[in-house]
Amino acid sequence: MPSNTELHARRQQAIPRGVSNSLAVYAARAANAEIWDVEGRRYIDFASGISVLNTGHVHPRIKQAIERQLERFTHTCFQVTPYESYIALAEALNALAPGPGAKKTIFLTTGAEAVENAVKIARFHTRRSAVIAFAGGFHGRTLACLSLTGKVQPYKAGFGQMLPEVHHLPFPMAYHGVTVDDSLQALEQLFRAGVDPVRVAAIIIEPVLGEGGFYAAPPELLRRLRALCDTHGIVLIADEIQSSFGRTGRMFAIEHSGVVPDLITVAKSIAGGVPLSAVIGKAEIMDAPGPGGLGGTFAGSPLACAAGLAVLEVMREENLLSRAQEIGRFMSSRLKGLQVRFPCVGEVRAHGAMVAVELVKNSRADSPDAELARALVQAAGRLGLVVLSCGVYANVIRFLAPLTISDALLKEGCRLFELALEEAAGAQPKAKAAV
Repeated sequence: MPSNTELHARRQQAIPRGVSNSLAVYAARAANAEIWDVEGRRYIDFASGISVLNTGHVHPRIKQAIERQLERFTHTCFQVTPYESYIALAEALNALAPGPGAKKTIFLTTGAEAVENAVKIARFHTRRSAVIAFAGGFHGRTLACLSLTGKVQPYKAGFGQMLPEVHHLPFPMAYHGVTVDDSLQALEQLFRAGVDPVRVAAIIIEPVLGEGGFYAAPPELLRRLRALCDTHGIVLIADEIQSSFGRTGRMFAIEHSGVVPDLITVAKSIAGGVPLSAVIGKAEIMDAPGPGGLGGTFAGSPLACAAGLAVLEVMREENLLSRAQEIGRFMSSRLKGLQVRFPCVGEVRAHGAMVAVELVKNSRADSPDAELARALVQAAGRLGLVVLSCGVYANVIRFLAPLTISDALLKEGCRLFELALEEAAGAQPKAKAAV
């Protein structure tokens, strides 16, 4: 088998530099919360393929479901020859979505497709074109989704003109002094000076910023947005691509606020690693586009729908919503211990098992340390731990361990992160922490 070095040399020649890699480590196999590279080295996975594997790598129940579907058929295209698993999974998600009333679901393949289709549906339903999004939000890499995304580097820079009639508001971040009132005042000013609310089709918001750094939208903001959308006939879209399927301890992160959105976009952990995404929403809104207006050749593939049904079974049987809360409490406690000892740990944020540390210089929120974040990802990798960086200032380390991770691996991973922090920060701890 080729080495990591050999594969990385081949990768440099064959794949464009725009597709980046966190680590120059090439996976050979994986199980639950562990990955083994091509050289046989084992890693604890605190990334889950960017929150795709809430049910872990190669969960036996999901593998079984995919194998059974493989024996039947792999593709017919739902729009040509439909199949029951698409319907069954849609029914299950409709029942799980928050709020009263009838729901409907369309399946797609990627998170970006889900966001684009949610915007399309909102535009068709309202017969309006403008969309309001938030700074720091990430909604995908297609041109329309890039327009909604609230971060320039590396996503928008150099790709030319974005979608017209997209407006951005500040996202509340208490650590950086941005309040709910700041966001709402910006929205009020936008309606006065930027766009008439009768031209706005949708407001899209992540209940917890993913790529933006794991800041949660305060319930007050979500409630006020819901009221404003009701007043002006605007569709409220909750982008739950990264925060759904139990990651925050609820099926959907927006459930923590009690707010019911009109549309929800999901992807990532919906199918245990098989590409699948969806838009779930109020039936009268979802039914707005006519026949043929929505769809996709590979959308809602038979393999993905079979996997998606198995994911829901695993989540119920293994009580993963409670497990997410347990993981969050444990990691938050450990990381806050590091915050006391290391001035570079500015803030610890935990929303269930959606956990992050913000790295700064000299304990100053206004001095983000992106260089340390990059070094820490590499140091952790050398020690056998996979973590991810994120954030508007690229100074946040996010932790997305599978919800199926064992206590032993969770503790070992936290200890490896501590060692990586000691190495990357160039400082020894004041006191030894217990495992």
